[in-house]
Amino acid sequence: MSYDDVEIEDMEWNVELQAYTYPCPCGDLFQITKDELRLGEEIARCPSCSLYITVVYNIEDFLGDSDQRNKKLEPPKQQPIAVA
Repeated sequence: MSYDDVEIEDMEWNVELQAYTYPCPCGDLFQITKDELRLGEEIARCPSCSLYITVVYNIEDFLGDSDQRNKKLEPPKQQPIAVA
């Protein structure tokens, strides 16, 4: 069972971790990345204990730039090389 339900707006973007974070009672932070949110994940886990929270968000808010991002990640197309 989830420790709590937390709105994405109540979480903080952590540039260092590249993840949304929320304070955990153990003193660490619950974490969830944008990629996880794009995939429909709604569980943010604490790396220091067994607690997790359910993140309440609209997946459509995270799908907009995924197509452009995936294009940037594609390797460049290789050109054929003639061998003599």
